[in-house]
Amino acid sequence: MYKIAIIGDRDSVLGFMALGFATFEAQSAEEAGKLLHKVARDESYAVIFIVENYAEQLSEDMAKYKDMPLPAVVSIPGRAGSNGFGMNSIRSAVERAVGADIIFK
Repeated sequence: MYKIAIIGDRDSVLGFMALGFATFEAQSAEEAGKLLHKVARDESYAVIFIVENYAEQLSEDMAKYKDMPLPAVVSIPGRAGSNGFGMNSIRSAVERAVGADIIFK
């Protein structure tokens, strides 16, 4: 059975422990990037969530996984709220898959 991981600052990831997610705390985007690659190498993770404030700085690292079937690397809002990066990433992925922006049209 596959697992789900979340990478982010302590306040953003703590609540996900109760849902059974594997939580990885990072103090910086650089540390989050190292954790991303470490978790992605572990083939037991199907989904890796990254808090938006780190994901925005790790867009190149996340791009390495966008064409791979597993793991799916997805950015989500952190405790400070959304900065729009995650929604733009999803919009881009849908456009690539479908060929048109069907979410915001």
